[in-house]
Amino acid sequence: MKMGPNICRYCYKEIKDRDELVTASNFFRIKPFHFVCFNELEKEVRTLWGFWKPLNGVSGNTRAIILAIVAAWLLFTDSLGEIGDLIGVVALYSVLIRIMSYLFFEIKISKQKHH
Repeated sequence: MKMGPNICRYCYKEIKDRDELVTASNFFRIKPFHFVCFNELEKEVRTLWGFWKPLNGVSGNTRAIILAIVAAWLLFTDSLGEIGDLIGVVALYSVLIRIMSYLFFEIKISKQKHH
């Protein structure tokens, strides 16, 4: 199955270099952006509903690792009881969305760079 190129959702041009790629989420949506375009988008968007959170890079990876640890702790221990289980499931959201970002967007560029 051949996947199409990553197209920036701001300028609608292809993202060819992994260093340019910023994947961001807004609730359950994940979109690819050029790094420069994402910075422009952040300047324009001021509301909570239009807020895009970066998934890749140091901040996204750190958040996913921390929340994976929190989710595992809360789900596999009796800490906080049922509330802990609920918080653990919510914490898994960031981990799953980070994995989806890698599988749907980042892996395509890493494969393209080897050709």
